[in-house]
Amino acid sequence: MFRKVDTVMYPEDKRPTAPRFHGHHQLNRWPDGLEKCIGCELCAWACPADAIYVEGRDNTPDDRYSPGERYGHVYQINYLRCILCGMCIEACPTRALTMTNEYEIADDNRESLIWTKEQLLVPLRPG
Repeated sequence: MFRKVDTVMYPEDKRPTAPRFHGHHQLNRWPDGLEKCIGCELCAWACPADAIYVEGRDNTPDDRYSPGERYGHVYQINYLRCILCGMCIEACPTRALTMTNEYEIADDNRESLIWTKEQLLVPLRPG
């Protein structure tokens, strides 16, 4: 109680977060580049804030997006509603959805806080 308060000059001095800190979400890929999301919508059902919208579709022999028979065609997370609780992470059966340590998601435009699949999906590695 009698210690001096540690003041952090935030924008200039960014401190590392704890290893288990819940930042924004990311959709992962398999090592061969296919998406891990199978469009099961369990993350949307588990979300207490109803912040996730998933629309699954079937894979075709010509267009393969995931190794299963389905994939997440539309995937959106509304960060205006998300409480970053991590319930969606626990519900995902393929570990397709994880949370990063990045916490700077604030914005002054409401439309930019609804992240789409393209923003959440981990980019392909070269090769």
